[in-house]
Amino acid sequence: MVVDDHPMWREGVARDLAEAGFLVVATSGEGRQAIRVAAAVRPDVVVLDLQLPDISGVEVVVGLRAVLPDVRVLMLSASGEEQSVLDAVKAGATGYLVKSTAPGEFLDAVRRTAAGDPVFTPGLAGLALGEYRRLAAGPDPGTADDGEPGTPRLTGRETEVLRLVAKGMSYKQIAQRLGLSHRTVQNHVQNTLGKLQLHNRVELTRYAIERGLDD
Repeated sequence: MVVDDHPMWREGVARDLAEAGFLVVATSGEGRQAIRVAAAVRPDVVVLDLQLPDISGVEVVVGLRAVLPDVRVLMLSASGEEQSVLDAVKAGATGYLVKSTAPGEFLDAVRRTAAGDPVFTPGLAGLALGEYRRLAAGPDPGTADDGEPGTPRLTGRETEVLRLVAKGMSYKQIAQRLGLSHRTVQNHVQNTLGKLQLHNRVELTRYAIERGLDD
């Protein structure tokens, strides 16, 4: 789903996505309308502008996550200001790109967002990871502290994959780095999610950063 208040931009992005093989289930030019429509059509990924005429893109992220907890939101904005990125991450956005991003990079970012990868414009990734670290600083009620009875035990390979996930690498990049198949990397991630009782790669990234695995 594409949400942007500029018709030519919105239609252009939707067309590019469709030509690249994505199914665009809806478009919208307003935030409140976008939340209502998304609840009905249930998109996997929402490409969302930061500035909308009725409510902010950050407010839309919060509304989308309320009706669709598993939706992945890729912010696409003309603003690369640090506070905008921090607000988006805090609200639950999966990624953040500036509108000057090249078309090929944008389409790759949508694919990675669909896979659950946190995707950010170069130069903003470190800022976003820092915010993930801050958000993860509190104790996670779903996991035990290291060394305590009941702490999930990961294999050496699962821990290795988790470290690379924390660094923001895609499945393909991890597979190339470790000499594994794409499917094997996916299996390791799914096994790790199950052991840690987490739901997606964003939560997994926060878990890893909390434990300093992104260093």
